Amino acid sequence: MPAQKFATETRLGLVRRARRIDRILGETYPDAKAELDFTNPFECLVVTVLSAQTTDKRVNLASPALFAAYPTAKEMAAAPREHLEQLVGPLGFFRAKTEALLKLSAVLVEEYDGEVPSRLEQLVKLPGVGRKTANVVLGNAFGKPGITVDTHFGRLSRRFGWTTEKDPVKVEHEVGALFEKRDWTMLSHHVIWHGRRICHAQKPACGACPVSQLCPAYGEGPTDPVAAAKLVRTEGRN
Repeated sequence: MPAQKFATETRLGLVRRARRIDRILGETYPDAKAELDFTNPFECLVVTVLSAQTTDKRVNLASPALFAAYPTAKEMAAAPREHLEQLVGPLGFFRAKTEALLKLSAVLVEEYDGEVPSRLEQLVKLPGVGRKTANVVLGNAFGKPGITVDTHFGRLSRRFGWTTEKDPVKVEHEVGALFEKRDWTMLSHHVIWHGRRICHAQKPACGACPVSQLCPAYGEGPTDPVAAAKLVRTEGRN
């Protein structure tokens, strides 16, 4: 079994293998970045909150009209609920998302003068914001290292043998310990891009994977290159 190859791996061996995987993924996806569109920290926070239970592509289609109408926290906090519901309606769960945006914007205005805070402990106290969202904002809007443990990152971290944990916070800490802090944000992008394009949940394209020889889960999907190539997605906004 492929996993047996890594059964006696030392801690040092794990660290070296993990960093080698990241280097290869970085070479494979040199343009890796957040696939949500935004131009400032407020927009980054809002689109990340809206991305729950929907696709990045759908959020990117809806966000221009949203920010044209309500470009700041102050304006969004005063938005008529009905109009906001109309703008976010295509994303699903529009009532809950509208409520989240109104509460979030109000707190930003009341406690932070309309600005998005740049510290993790402040971000996670905002309505509708957990560690995943906070780390997205820290890494992509403020340039501060953060690991984004979404479903893709968690799945691949376990397949790579970086962790056996399923709790996102535990995954974040265990995986973070394998890498230099400065690499956390780009690591997140590399792994998420790979999960969206090749290492799928149901049928990973193992035969087309650039890190197959470093992966304990090799063989969970088709190993034949031709069959695997048919599973590869060239665009990952999903």
